[in-house]
Amino acid sequence: MFLGTHTPRLDEKGRLFLPAKFRDRLADGLVITKGQERCLYVYDVPEFNRVATQMQQGPTSSKAVRDYVRVFLSGASDEVPDKQGRVTVPTTLRTYAGLTRECTVIGAGNRVEVWDTAAWDAYLGQTEAAFAEQSEEVIPGIF
Repeated sequence: MFLGTHTPRLDEKGRLFLPAKFRDRLADGLVITKGQERCLYVYDVPEFNRVATQMQQGPTSSKAVRDYVRVFLSGASDEVPDKQGRVTVPTTLRTYAGLTRECTVIGAGNRVEVWDTAAWDAYLGQTEAAFAEQSEEVIPGIF
């Protein structure tokens, strides 16, 4: 499971150092794609394949399903980190997420998310209070 918050930087070639604790799981390859709230989702290959297969089982008669699958899969890029643990983030994905130099990388369970640090700080500022004050069950049977 991917956990924690890290603050690596993008280099001038658009490469990102993966957090050391994530490198082993992603060393053989990963898939980067567009995530929600303008971040990037990073999956190891088996998990990406599982998620993509599940998505494709949605009804193609649903425009929302078609739109989501198209954006999610068309934005995907399979990458292999170099020996130093760097991965190149394609220009189109950097642009989508507004990534410049300062990035925040979070573990989100089955995936890693890459955020522009200013966007992450703004997002966290907006949602952390609601998280702390949540009084009804958000995830049935758990919280």
